[in-house]
Amino acid sequence: MKTHKSKLKPTIQYPRAPWSAALATGLLLMGLLTGVAGLAAQDRSTIDRSRETAITRAIQQVSPVVAGINVVKLQRGPRGYSRLFDDPIWFSLLPEAYRRVESLGSGVVLSSDGYVVTNAHVVENAAEVIVTLPGGHEYEVEGIFSDALTDIALLKINARGLPSVKLGDSNDLMIGEWVIALGNPLGLFDVSKQPTATIGIVSGLHMNFGHKAPGRVYQDMIQTDASINPGNSGGPLVNAMGEVIGINSFIFTGDDYSQGSIGIGFAIPINLVREVVEELKTKGRVDRSIRTGLEGQPVDRYIQNYLGMPIRQGLLITAVDERGAGKQAGLKVGDVILEVNDRPVSSKRDFFNVIEEDLLKAGDTLQLTIWRDKKQRKIPMTLGI
Repeated sequence: MKTHKSKLKPTIQYPRAPWSAALATGLLLMGLLTGVAGLAAQDRSTIDRSRETAITRAIQQVSPVVAGINVVKLQRGPRGYSRLFDDPIWFSLLPEAYRRVESLGSGVVLSSDGYVVTNAHVVENAAEVIVTLPGGHEYEVEGIFSDALTDIALLKINARGLPSVKLGDSNDLMIGEWVIALGNPLGLFDVSKQPTATIGIVSGLHMNFGHKAPGRVYQDMIQTDASINPGNSGGPLVNAMGEVIGINSFIFTGDDYSQGSIGIGFAIPINLVREVVEELKTKGRVDRSIRTGLEGQPVDRYIQNYLGMPIRQGLLITAVDERGAGKQAGLKVGDVILEVNDRPVSSKRDFFNVIEEDLLKAGDTLQLTIWRDKKQRKIPMTLGI
């Protein structure tokens, strides 16, 4: 008997998973997706945290106390001046008039009751000063107290409850540590209503320039390569801990045509600012009206030979006021002042340059090296008014 083979092709069948297995698979997939999303969120959180640094925190901490300062000065000049009148004769015939000149700078709120520090050169000869705080709040300045010699000015605005700044210690700085310059460069504060920030390092310390500008002395300055431009003057130089360690004051530029930053800027150390501000706040000024009570003339070769001096140097005392500081120190006519605070002098201008460059005032003491009876002597002299 023949058997007939079936012509039907076998079909492959996969066993169906029970409903519980399908659910487990779905839950597994959901768990995997949730885990991936969680890891992504965790990575994003880690990245966000890594974006925050000591620098960003310092900027956030100090920015609320940085001010933009807009100044209007009245400048005297001939009315109707133009290039046609460059000839001195025509220039002298034009009637004089005042014209408004606008300038800008930066400042730092020192206390909640409305005291703001800036550079004296920012507000010098100002007819009107407006202080703008972050967010755009404007205040007209009610009082200006300046010490031109140190280039420090204290402004008073009618405000209460302002945020105040933490001052650092400029004697505790290291070359190479991070610093931030905040302020109003080129008037950008007026655009965003917020200070702008640049970053750099402390490039140098104890930079002494003496009389850098007429009537101003810059000593013990902090050098930085943080970008400082016109308008930054008076703004804070801040360390990585959010402490103000200096007040930005001036920069070196490449030449007369390049006025922007080349990475060489200087700030007044905050310890000096703190000292000057305290005196401006309590007295309204720093009294530098010093009288020595001395008159003198430079030593020439005849005086040198007569007094038996080994070198031709010094200031010969020709008169001593009975009520002056020189008399109190025991100086006499015929004494020769060779050095003041270990710096050689040969004229009254040299003598007072030392006083100014050391930022001395009434009550401070000078160390004089004098020539008397063919010998050098050391004499202290306390300055008086």
